[in-house]
Parts: sequence; structure tokens; C-alpha cells
Amino acid sequence: MEVVLILGFGLLGAAVGSFLNVCIDRLPVGKSIVYPPSHCEVCQHPLSPKDLIPVFSYLWQHRRCRYCQATIPSRLFWVELGNGLLFAFVYWHYGLSIELAVVIFYCCLFLVIMVIDLEHRLILNKIVYPAAVVTLIIDFFLPRPGILSGIIDGAVGFVFLLVPILIYREGMGWGDIKMAALIGLVTGFPLVLVALLMAVISGGLVAGVLLWLKVKKRKEAIPFAPFLSLASIATLLWGSNILNWYLGLFSF
Repeated sequence: MEVVLILGFGLLGAAVGSFLNVCIDRLPVGKSIVYPPSHCEVCQHPLSPKDLIPVFSYLWQHRRCRYCQATIPSRLFWVELGNGLLFAFVYWHYGLSIELAVVIFYCCLFLVIMVIDLEHRLILNKIVYPAAVVTLIIDFFLPRPGILSGIIDGAVGFVFLLVPILIYREGMGWGDIKMAALIGLVTGFPLVLVALLMAVISGGLVAGVLLWLKVKKRKEAIPFAPFLSLASIATLLWGSNILNWYLGLFSF
């Protein structure tokens, strides 16, 4: 039964990943995520149900539109597959619970922010602001410290990245700071520090490698939201363990 539920959540995640792809495609260009229905971006032909089977349609159609043979972006496949695996893992980690639903929502949120920043170098206010409101509502209904504490946690994340941008204005953007505040709302204190430190360290390491390999030049910007997003998901899943491990290094 447990294996069936894990597979079921994997399929659900892949289906939700298909919707996340719609959000990733349309939100940055100001299009509705509801209308028009799914269609080929090249020939504009509406997609039939068999064109919309997550993961499998992409493989069966050999990465091409059935109507015009245009190449389907590989990102659609990877988001569906990745989100399916993520749903399955989160279910295995939490089991059927309210916490499962909340963490799944946040994982989807950070996945959308991550991919949009990778493709467009944008962290959209139309995503961050509503997500912050939803997070405060979640804080109100769930047995967490509460809305006031959540606002303070968000302020901690905001200030954490505000200081570097004031010192070195070309290092990050204001979108990164707003996202740091959202991460504070989502993870709370002190886990917000775990998430932001992991993002800064991993981002610095990747940037260093890219510079060393001459893939990027010193003044070329590297999207930071992917590091913030992945660090936030890791913190939601293992943040307390990471924090306890770190503090244990100083216990004698």
C-alpha cells in the first residue's frame, strides 16, 4: 500500500508539474494561466488529452509537437519529472499529514521561482507577494508561532540579504531580498539563517567554479534564486537536522 501511495504522489506531482510549466511560461510575459487552454507555442494548435500526459507524452512524441513537428522544450519534461520525484519523496518523508500539503505547496512555489529566474532573470512580485500572504494565512491556522512571529522571521531574511546589497550593489537584486523575506516567512527563525547561508555558500562555490572554468566572466550576473530555492527546499526537509549538526560541532 505504501509503495502505491508513493507512486500515486509521484504521478500527482508530475501532473502538477505540467501546471507549473504553464505558470513558468505565462507569468513572466503577463499571460493568464487559465486561458487560453494548453496549445503549441509554435503553431498555436490546441493540445489534446494524449498530448498532455505528464512525462510520457514528451517521450512518446520524441520531443516534438504532433501537429507541426516543432521541438518541445526539454524544460517541460524535467519540471514534470522533477516535481513528480519531489512529491513522491516528500510523501515518503512526511506521510499523509497537513505538513505534507504545506511543504508540497512551498516546494512547487520555489520550483516556479527557480526556473523563471533561470530563464528570465526575474523574481516576480506577482508570485512573491501573494505567496507571502498565503504563508501568513498558513501561520494563522497551523500550530506555528503565529503571524507576528512570521513577520519578524521575514524581516530577518530581508535584512540578511539587504546588508550585502547595500555594500555591493551589483552582487544581488531587490528580487533576491524580497525572496529572502519570503523564505523567512516560510521557514521561520533560526532555519531562515540555515537556508540563506546554504544559498550563499552554494552560490559562491558554483560562481567560483564557473569563473575558474571561464564559463562566466567576473562581471556576468548569475541567477541567485535557484540557490535560494534549492536551499529553502532542503531546509524544509532537513533544516532542523542541519542546524543540530552544525551546533553539535561546537559542543564539547
